[in-house]
Parts: sequence; C-alpha cells; structure tokens
Amino acid sequence: MTTLQSVPALGTHPASGSLPSRAETREQLSKATYDLLVIGGGILGISTAWHAAQSGLRVALVDAGDFAGATSSASSKLLHGGLRYLQTGAVKLVAENHFERRAVSRQVAPHLANPLTFYLPVYKGGPHGAAKLGAGVFAYSALSAFGDGVGHVISPARAQRDVPELRTDNLKAVAVYGDDQMNDARMALMTVRAAVDAGAVVLNHAAVTGLRFTKGRVTGADLEDRQDGTEFGVNARLVLNATGPWVDHLRKLEDPNSAPSIRLSKGAHLVLKRTRPWKAALATPIDKYRITFALPWEDMLLLGTTDEEYEGDPADVAVTEKDTAQILDEAAFSVRDQQLSRDLITYSFAGLRVLPGGPGNTSKAKRETVVTEGRGGMLSVAGGKWTTFRHIGRTVMNKLAELPGHPLAEDMEPMARLPKKVPLPGIANPNAVAHRLLVDGGTPGPRMSADTARHLATHYGSLSFDVVRMANENPALAERIHPDAPEIWAQVAYARDREWAETADDVLRRRTTLTIRGLATDDIRSSVEDMLAEGR
Repeated sequence: MTTLQSVPALGTHPASGSLPSRAETREQLSKATYDLLVIGGGILGISTAWHAAQSGLRVALVDAGDFAGATSSASSKLLHGGLRYLQTGAVKLVAENHFERRAVSRQVAPHLANPLTFYLPVYKGGPHGAAKLGAGVFAYSALSAFGDGVGHVISPARAQRDVPELRTDNLKAVAVYGDDQMNDARMALMTVRAAVDAGAVVLNHAAVTGLRFTKGRVTGADLEDRQDGTEFGVNARLVLNATGPWVDHLRKLEDPNSAPSIRLSKGAHLVLKRTRPWKAALATPIDKYRITFALPWEDMLLLGTTDEEYEGDPADVAVTEKDTAQILDEAAFSVRDQQLSRDLITYSFAGLRVLPGGPGNTSKAKRETVVTEGRGGMLSVAGGKWTTFRHIGRTVMNKLAELPGHPLAEDMEPMARLPKKVPLPGIANPNAVAHRLLVDGGTPGPRMSADTARHLATHYGSLSFDVVRMANENPALAERIHPDAPEIWAQVAYARDREWAETADDVLRRRTTLTIRGLATDDIRSSVEDMLAEGR
C-alpha cells in the first residue's frame, strides 16, 4: 500500500482554479449583505441555494459540519418512485417522484446515477401474493411511462441467475421493476459545485452561534469557524433554516417558545463485502408497509433500512447491536446465510428522517416537505426525500416569492422562467468517459486500471479529466490510496483544492469510498491529514 509518507515530491501547491481559502471566504461572507442565507448544507439547503443562485439572488450557504455530513450521506442511495406509496393510494406522488427520478438520472446527472433492476421475491406465506405484486410493479412502471421497461413477474430460477445469493426455499415467484441508484454524498457535492458555479458563496465547518435581529426580524447569523475558532457573521435579508434534524434547535434561537415542528425516524444500514456478483437488487416485503433492501452498490452490498422513532440528540445517532441484528434478520428472508456473515460487514451508518410532527407509526408517515415561517421571519424547511431534491428547491423558491411584503420577489427570476433541467457539473456519458480514461488517461503516466477509470467516470463525470491531469503532472498521485479500492491519491488533492475537504472524514467518508469499504486505516488517515495540511 502506498502512503504519502512513502511517496516523494508530491507537490503541495494547490492546483490552478483552486477554491478561495477559508479566510478569504469568511471575509467575503462578512462584508456583503446577502439576499438569502441558507443555514444547513444537507441536500435541501444545497438544492435551495442552487436554485436561488440560478434565480439571480445573492446567496450564502453555511453548515456546522461538512456538506451532506449527516442525513444526506446516510440514505439508501436510491432515486426511486416509491413503490410502497402505491399501498396508500398515493398514485400522483409516485408519478411525480418518477418524473424527478428520470430527470435526475437522464438529464441532470446521468454521470452520477445508474439504472438498477429490482426483484421483489414472493414467498409462501408472505404479506403479498404474486398476482398483487405483479399488478403493483406493472402499475409502478406505467406511472414511469414504461421508461424502465414493463413491470412483470419471472421465475425463481431466472432470478437466481442474476442474484446468486437469493434464498429460493418457498419462493413462488419474483416481481421485477426498475429504479435508479447513486452515491448520495457525491451527488450532494456536485450540487454544491453547481450552486457555486451559479454564484453562491459556501462554507462548511462553520457553526451558527446565534441569530442576528433587526427590529425583531432575523437578518443574519453569527458563526464560528470550527477549523480555527475564528468568529464572524453574515448579514442577509432572509434566513432559511435547512438544518434537517436540528431544525427545531435553530427555531429555538429565533423564538425560545416555539413548539416542536418535526419528529425523527432513524434509518440504519449495513455495508458488506459481496461473496458473488449481483446483477439486480432485492426489495423484500417484511410486512404490509415495510420493505427491506439488499442493494449492490459500489462493488459492495448495502442492507437496510430500519424505521423507528428517534428522540435523542441528532449528533449521537448511531447503529446499535439491535439495529444490526434486525437488518440481518430481515435480510435473511431473501438472502442466503453465507452472504450475511458478520465477518463481511465493512461499515454501518444511520441517518435521521425528518417527518412532520404528529402521532402514528413512523413507517406510515408521509415523506413530505414542511415549510414554516417563524416569529422573526426565518423560514424553516424540513423533510422530503432525496429523489425530489430539485423539486424541493423549487418549492422553497416559490415560497420565497410569495412571502408577505415580497421581500425578494423583485430581485429574483421566477422559477417558471428558469431552465427546467439544468445539469450538474461534469455531465457526460460515464461509459464514454471511462473509455477515454482507459485509452489516454494515464498519459504520460502509467496506464490506468479499469476499475479506477470506471470509478472516476461515475463519481466525477467529465471532471475526471481534471483529476487525472493532477496525476499526470505528478505520477505519485496516480497511485492507489489502498490496493483494494479504486481511488487514487489525486482524488485527495482534488478534494482539498476543489471540493471543500477540510478533514480526513470529509475525504474518506464522503469524497471517496475508503471508509465505507472498511479501508480507512490509521496510516491512510494520517497521510490524508498531512496532504490536507499541505494545501492550507
């Protein structure tokens, strides 16, 4: 394994076109008065900042941690219509989800999303029969205008050829449908980049310590840079609270008497090494309302998810032994035991779904977006799902245009007049990018391996060539970070210089897959920290 300590002359100068320093960004944030300050760098805040910048507003975005550092990088990694919503008769919702899913995976970010075939196994004594599930997947595909084929039913033998670890005892039939998957952290980062390209100013690891008020109205925030302790402030005509699980914490700063507006549901996942290749995913009904997933993802297997009410500190959410046992037990309905060995687990993670406040089972609660206006005029947005992140951004912008007194309406271009499907940076056919990387990606350095080329193409799109250019200028950066992962050291330099990476976790957990693969060793972590420090 190559570590930076053993690689000579890496070159510590940031690449041309690098981001401004944190000090420069803080100064920029402090000196201007912004139209909109977005607090919270999860996908809801990022999407709103992107759309607001597109509409011509002066936009600032800050987050106490990393971009997509909490819930937004702890999802099931799916862009999906929501098959289970058909159970509740939410046909219009499924159709809208499909529209957004197709827009993202076909026009907005085809380089970051990929189609995935799903198998729904029907077991003897299960909660649903073959006829019902067959009709369900047909309706589901119809609501997607059959863009992913026609939902149908196949034999257990056919399904096992694609999913060799499928449990076939008492298996009667398998229903088939199509959706898409992604790397959520990478999708979020590319959306941050799109917001910045549109004019937004962003800073991660900057925590709000208080809100600023003018005549009783929220007009900005005081912040602390968590990297060096520097205190600064941002003034804004309007502040948007998009802090996800912490949304009520910030509302308390605006109005100590504000009532809770949300409740939280924990979703835990396990990541395992795959024992054999999978050509499809499993979506196995557990009961009338819940489905457990077994998803081939990043050459691994992703299992989950749980759905239970969470009342603790959002910062403390973690996967417990109870979660692990539940996920493995539920996966065992349709996955063979040898694939569920605890020795194969490389990583586990948990995120918090933000649901509207109220009683009832969290698994039956609607995944809807709630927008509220506080006593001091701060808007708070919470909830929703990854698939509809663009729609959520547009929804918030329409809300801004309709605010009493129309404080921003005169300065912003209406959403209806903006392009409907603005692509994310790096848009390209990933197969074409991977081919180019294999043909000449190593020039003048060593030839690139196929898995690295594919990894770069599906995580950066055409921006892969910027990463490879760094490796070509310094061959040490073309070395793999770990022999069992496709990532190369140029990605660390790129994360530092172009993707706002400040900590080893920023790089290893969200800008690469090293942590999720269980390969973020102490040596690698130390080397990444050294490389980040060299660029400051």
